[in-house]
Amino acid sequence: MVNQLLEFKEIIRSRQSLQQRQPDRQTRKLLLYLFTSTRGGFTRLRIIIHLLEQPYNTHQLAKQLDLDYKAVQHHLKVLEKNNMISKIGNNYGAIFHLSNFLEINIGALDEAIDKLDQKMNHIKVYL
Repeated sequence: MVNQLLEFKEIIRSRQSLQQRQPDRQTRKLLLYLFTSTRGGFTRLRIIIHLLEQPYNTHQLAKQLDLDYKAVQHHLKVLEKNNMISKIGNNYGAIFHLSNFLEINIGALDEAIDKLDQKMNHIKVYL
């Protein structure tokens, strides 16, 4: 997973424009919450990275990520509800792509990836 996070950082950095604006405080908090403060953060980040490449439907994402269809469906709903992705169409054939909001704030994912990396590599020691 650590190698994947490094790859994700490179992908995100390659997508940033030279005129990248700093996200506002609320946007930063939302991205950190969605990708670092919940159990499904890493999976949601994997979905976003795939959607950076091209739009997918739920079935295609489930195959690409080697995850259960219902799990991917759940994460897509969370991402859509929080304006990270947009959907074209309905039901089974709906296609998902990054929202304009996330495209504008894509650079803020860099910080979320760093936090997720720290969290995943932090070993809790109980005395």
